[in-house]
Amino acid sequence: MARENAGVRQRTNVTLPEALLREARQLNINLSQACERGLSAAVLEMKAAQWQQENQAAIEAWNAHVEEKGLPLAENRQF
Repeated sequence: MARENAGVRQRTNVTLPEALLREARQLNINLSQACERGLSAAVLEMKAAQWQQENQAAIEAWNAHVEEKGLPLAENRQF
């Protein structure tokens, strides 16, 4: 999950449920690292959803093409 400017950090406040925070501290979970992992996963998920939405027309066109004409070079595929 290497990020551009990964060395540059910015302080922020995060509000978490008290019970979850207490349990995380009891388990010695590094809150900054856990939040960063969760936020990175959320960013990747959102980017994937945006890409899917932005490219939906092309995906549908390709699927229609394959349905109509088959896969390119299908005769060369080995099963």
